[in-house]
This record gives sequence, structure tokens and C-alpha cells, in this order.
Amino acid sequence: MSLVEKVLAQASRTPSAVALVAGDGAELTYGELRRQVLSVHHGLRENGLRPGDGVLFSVRPSPESLVLAIAVVAAGGCVIFADPGAGPEMFTARMRLARPRWSAAESLLYAASRLAPVRAYARRRGLLLPNLSALDVGRHVYTGRRLPGVPTGALALKRLLRTSPAGPDPITDPDAPAAVIFTSGTTARPRAVVHTGASLSAALGLLRERVPLGPGDVVHTDQLMLGLPTLASGARWSLPPLTGSAALFAEQLRQRRATHTYCVPVRLAEVLDAAGGPLPPSLRHILLGSAPAPAGVLRRAVAAAPHAQVLSVYAMTEMLPVALATAADKIAHVAGGDPGDLLGAPLPGVRVSFAADGELLLAGPNRSPGYLGEPPSPWLPTGDLARLDATGRLVLLGRKKDMLIRGSFNLYPGLYEPAVTALPGVAEAAYVGVPDPVHGDERVVLAVVADDPAAAAALPARLRRDLPGIVDHDALPDDIVVLPGLPRAGRGRKVDRQALRDLVTPGQAAS
Repeated sequence: MSLVEKVLAQASRTPSAVALVAGDGAELTYGELRRQVLSVHHGLRENGLRPGDGVLFSVRPSPESLVLAIAVVAAGGCVIFADPGAGPEMFTARMRLARPRWSAAESLLYAASRLAPVRAYARRRGLLLPNLSALDVGRHVYTGRRLPGVPTGALALKRLLRTSPAGPDPITDPDAPAAVIFTSGTTARPRAVVHTGASLSAALGLLRERVPLGPGDVVHTDQLMLGLPTLASGARWSLPPLTGSAALFAEQLRQRRATHTYCVPVRLAEVLDAAGGPLPPSLRHILLGSAPAPAGVLRRAVAAAPHAQVLSVYAMTEMLPVALATAADKIAHVAGGDPGDLLGAPLPGVRVSFAADGELLLAGPNRSPGYLGEPPSPWLPTGDLARLDATGRLVLLGRKKDMLIRGSFNLYPGLYEPAVTALPGVAEAAYVGVPDPVHGDERVVLAVVADDPAAAAALPARLRRDLPGIVDHDALPDDIVVLPGLPRAGRGRKVDRQALRDLVTPGQAAS
């Protein structure tokens, strides 16, 4: 069964159970979820959606967007996630590659991308939107109330929801593309990951094997790739508001008696700050992902939720998930002086290999079949440098593209940053290289954030004293810069190394 079929089958078994709680507290039962999906599925098919049609999806997380996305896949379509805010040139390049036949967007986005006054306002705020109404597609679907700018003839989701469901639950082709997710690339060569129903279903199986989910559980997250497994298992998906604060996130964990939650590490640190004390005793699992979890955040999470298992998830868009490590194991790895970031043992079915330069290569049933428009390859190059320890666990050494060159020594930041972050007084740490116009090599800068701003001035001197005992001599930084925070980008809130490099360029920061 595909992931969509599993969600619909679960909805048939438990129609009166609550499937979804929206950010504003509105509830949707499994029975109503199933009815809405089947109505929209039937309405899309009646209006011409055919198997294989790509649907550009520009709708923020909400119950309505979930229903629409599931219905598209149930009808045989493929949901294409391509951020219209990526810039007109990048968006145009992505559309040339994806060639969607449908577009689904919020009415506000159609208005903002078409009406001159709204476009000008968005441009002043740094957002350059393409004209979605001018896309070369057969049909448009919009959510929300109709606004000026919505294309003539566009289908209202509200109208589709009133379509009478017809026939049995749809059966989908597990090997057909279900989702296309644009990740990296350039305007000349955009890259998009293709997932099928089978690869997403395999990911669900691996996750549930390691993190049990079932009726009675409440999963608080805005992440679709955790929300769908939640619905397939009969648990309740609790959605935080789109722009909710960390304090509200923490409060909803308590109010909704969440048993599971997922955060990026930076967000969890904000939630712990806002909570100001223990997290609710209902929590059994705290999952962290999208970026390395510093030992300090892990220790705080364990202290705030001693009743919960804190897990760090190693995954990528191309393969969900790959490995999980407990907070206890990661903290012990750092405390033992072992270099690198412990990722954990590969999950069942995940196959591991290494390129000659140490790059991690992966394969398995949960892997994406490949990139849109590119030939398939037997192994997925991750861009991560890694090794297996004596017990068969993966240890991340760093990103290939983050490597710094110092003479004949290749410095991989990920190999040393966990150990630096684990030092007393250090909240965060990141290595970057600044070109040295005299010697040609990179000048290595260690940027740190102090636990206590009052002690920030003394931190560089203490680090110069302590670092020789925990990092290789060739990895000792030329400069140590204390910053109030590390610049971050993207939904995963990863360190933006280019922005950090600009911050620590001589003349822009003190060391």
C-alpha cells in the first residue's frame, strides 16, 4: 500500500477519532478527513486531472493544504514543491524542468504575484514573486476566499470540498511519482528530488519501527514528512500556528498533551527558553533533525524532559530517514573525545558505502528513485564525509563543500564543531575560512556564541587555552570571534556559512 492508501485505510478504521488539530485549535476527524480527500479527489478528476499530472503546490501547511495534497496524489497526480519566493529566475528555471500541468496556491499569493500594488509592497519587503496567474498550466486551484488576481476559471477548493465522493477508495501506483521537491541547484541546472508512493511508504515503515506511533498519540509538528506517518498510524497530528512563537509552541505541547514532537535544534532551544522549566510529562519522544544538534541543546532537552527519549534524526530530502541516535549516545560520544558527530546505526534496509574521498553513499527502499530529468544511479552521494565506528554506527565528519584548506591539511568543520560546542561556556560554534590574500590559503576563524553574554569577553582566551587538548594542532583557529548568534537560513535554520564568513571578515568583527 502507498502512504496515501494507508492514510485512507486508517481513516476508514477510526472515523470518529480526531486526526488533525489546526493551529487555531479546530479539529478534523479521520472520517471527515477521508470524506474531504475523496471529494477533492473526485472533483479534480472531474475537472481533468489525469495520472502523471504535476501540480505546482504553493499552499502553506494547514488542514486544507493537507487535504488537497493527499487528494492530488490519490487522483494520480504529483505534488511539486517549488518555493515561488526563490526569485523569478530560479522559479522560471524550476518550472522549465518540472512542467506542471496544474497550479495550486493560496488566493493571497495569486493576488500578491499579479496585482501591481501588492507586488510592489512585496518587493519592498525583499520578496520577488513570479506571476502565478501567467503560468502555462491547464488549470488553477486556489484556497481561501476569492481575491482580485485569482485567474479566471480557477477552481475553488471550497467548491471541490462540496463534490460528492464517488466509488471506493482510490488505489495508487506505488511506483508513480508522488512528490517532487526542489532542493539545490542553480538557474542553469535546478535539482529536484522525486519520491514515489513506495519510497515514502518505506520511509514511514522505518520511522514507525524506531519511533512507535498509534492511536492515542499526539504528534506536535509542522513537518509533513512526520505528519503523514502520524495519520497513517491512527495518531493525532497537532499543527502549530504558521507564525507562532516558541512560547506558544511550548504551551500547545502542554495543552494538547503531546506525546511526540519534532523540532530543528535551534527551535528546540527557543522552546526550552520559553518554557522556562520542565516540558510536559506526556512527552515520550523528542525528535531533532535538519541540522546537527549541539551537546548543550541535547543536555537541556534531557533535563527538561527526563521522561522522554530524545532522538537526533539523520535524514535528507532524498532519503528519509537514514539513522537515529539517542541524546545519551551523542553526549557520551562527545564526552569520550571521539571526533565528529554521532549519527547512529543505519536503520534496517539502509545500505552504506563510501567514496574514495570518504563521502557517504546511501541506498535503500526509502531512497528517492532519483532527480527529475536525470538518469538514476545505484548510490546516493550525500555530500557528507563520514565513517563507521567500531560498533557500526555512522559518524559525520563534515560537509565536503565546507572543507577548509590550510597548507596540506584539509579541515572539515563538522569534525571539530561538536567538541568545541561541548566546552563549558560555549552555546554554539562554527568554523569558516576567510581567504588570505598574502598566503593564498584560508585563514581559519572559529565563531562562537557564549552561554553567558556577561562572560563573552573572556571566552576567546579560555578557548585558546582549552582547544589544544581537544582538536588537532592543524585545526586550531587563527582567530576566535564571539558573536551574539550565528546567522541561519532556510526552514532547517542551518548555519549560513557565507553570511558568517561575511561577518567575520577582518574589519567587520572583533576577535
